Amino acid sequence: MTRRLRVLSLSTLYPNDQTPNFGVFVERQMQAVAKRGDVDLTLVNPIGLPPFPLSLHQRYRALRDLLAREERGGVTVLRPRFRLLPKIGARFNAGAIVRAVLPLARKLHRQEPFDLVDAQFFHPDGLAAVQIGKALGLPVSIKARGADIQHWGHQPATAAQVREAGQRASGLLAVSKGLVDDMAALGIPREKVTLHRTGLDADLFRPYDRRMCRDQFGLPRDVLVLATVGALIPRKGQRYAIEALPALPEAILLLAGKGEDEAMLRSLAQQLGVAERVRFLGPVPHSELPILLNAADVFVLPSASEGLANAWVEALACGTPVVTTPIPGAQELITDPDWGRLVPRDGPAIAAAVSALLAERPTPERVQEAVAGMSWQANAAALVEHWRRLAGA
Repeated sequence: MTRRLRVLSLSTLYPNDQTPNFGVFVERQMQAVAKRGDVDLTLVNPIGLPPFPLSLHQRYRALRDLLAREERGGVTVLRPRFRLLPKIGARFNAGAIVRAVLPLARKLHRQEPFDLVDAQFFHPDGLAAVQIGKALGLPVSIKARGADIQHWGHQPATAAQVREAGQRASGLLAVSKGLVDDMAALGIPREKVTLHRTGLDADLFRPYDRRMCRDQFGLPRDVLVLATVGALIPRKGQRYAIEALPALPEAILLLAGKGEDEAMLRSLAQQLGVAERVRFLGPVPHSELPILLNAADVFVLPSASEGLANAWVEALACGTPVVTTPIPGAQELITDPDWGRLVPRDGPAIAAAVSALLAERPTPERVQEAVAGMSWQANAAALVEHWRRLAGA
């Protein structure tokens, strides 16, 4: 009989009652792991808090009040606090996390030894996990998801830390082959990396009645509806979706998310004369995303970079084709024109791709084929197999 594996996992990105959409894909993965019954999982979610007076900001006051220990969906979540210097202190975060987490890790390891230390992102989690693993004499796994390599792996303050983490870890995971190439380009050994795609809740993300979904958002039943989901930041490129609207008369664009680009995007919509056709929804709870994705004819995400965007997978699972950029992860996922189109970050190009999809009108069942076989159960099984291999268990 296979013995239970003891895993200490670090994830700075993990949902809580204040930020319920923050890293929900990590939570779904870990809940699937916990349900298997063959892993004792302790999830450490370090919470960064800045020094006074920044700590008085409403955002940080809410985080300060989070429970230090909580059971969420069968997963034990521990939340030690570390000192955070917003915007300027990225190079210090890994060390601050080690100082906050290592005493707790030592105590738990003495009580019942762990088999492995896991990190769910490369920065700052990865280097912190490597240092904690060395202190405890344990193997370390790190997962690469996208921006942790494509952004932090190229920032002067953090690039060396990302490379060091990858070189010192026992084994690595990446969500797409393109991300493996990006890691190798940084000097991270390619032979250490195992492909580990995202999961999917197929019971939640599936085709619904489009007319009823539109009714819930107060949308007309007979017009073209586009949707995009993600933080309103330059990398996600929502501006190009707005710039497609002049070539798509009467089309409505739903923007789900919040971020620094919101004022610019609102101004752009006004300048282009399409403001009445752009609806800013703010953050949409993950459980409500299937309704949004089913309300849309086409999902649009003009990202500059992604690993393997969960939003692509969830849209396809709902039977909604995707228009996105020809970045490696998208090229691996969207390999049939019925599933979507890959175009530059350009409004007219996006409009042309949307029009081409509407001319073909693939059925939802045909679009769903793009993500056949994806599930959180399969994701968890592959993750546990990877952990056991590194731990020799």
